[in-house]
Amino acid sequence: MAGGETVGRAGRAAHIRSFVRRQGRLSNAQQRYHEQMMTRIGVPYRATAVDLDLLFGRQAARILEIGFGMGETSAAIAAAHPQTDYLGVEVHTPGVGSLCKLVAEMGLTNLRIVQHDAVEVLRDMLLPASLDGAHIFFPDPWPKTRHHKRRLLQPAFVALLVSRLRPGAYIHCATDWEEYAQQMLAVLSAESLLENTAAGFAPRPAYRQPTRFEERGRRLGHGVWDLLFRRRPPSLQAEDHRQDQLA
Repeated sequence: MAGGETVGRAGRAAHIRSFVRRQGRLSNAQQRYHEQMMTRIGVPYRATAVDLDLLFGRQAARILEIGFGMGETSAAIAAAHPQTDYLGVEVHTPGVGSLCKLVAEMGLTNLRIVQHDAVEVLRDMLLPASLDGAHIFFPDPWPKTRHHKRRLLQPAFVALLVSRLRPGAYIHCATDWEEYAQQMLAVLSAESLLENTAAGFAPRPAYRQPTRFEERGRRLGHGVWDLLFRRRPPSLQAEDHRQDQLA
């Protein structure tokens, strides 16, 4: 990520990870569904591009979700939009197992999971202009100043993500950490290929139903900030470039 990349032994830039691998408690159900379902809906990480049409067995709009936690929101959105395909990326096994359980119980056929670092998935597995949207809900805020470099929403990451979006595709982020929300807004606004759909923060879209944790926070007076940006159409990109040349 910006300002935090080093070069690995293979000569490829290595990024600062935005997560710590905390295994946490894995319930018997989570372990069982993880073992059963990842052979069906899991996508092993490989440093080669994946054919999304082949993966889902059809042509459809494709949405990437980065860091889906325990998967309740992911499953609810996928169930409400069966015409759209969803690719969830998460590193923590309890959350992956939890979403596997929801997929099985709800009979979802339009959701796949990659249990791997999202930066490497974006860089190595997804082709440019292959996504119609991206969800990043409540990423780790890394509140201590010395840890801000670990935050996911950094300029280099946003540039990589935008390169995988089709023109007109969207990025939807949400956080309950106000200072991080302000940083997200600044970073997304600074990306020239993105345009904000709102004057600052956006109203929560109806498809993102509040989680129990979020509702509890609201009752305690905690805020939640949504951001909804779109990749500019080519015509607008060309116009901006022309205006920059005239300035």
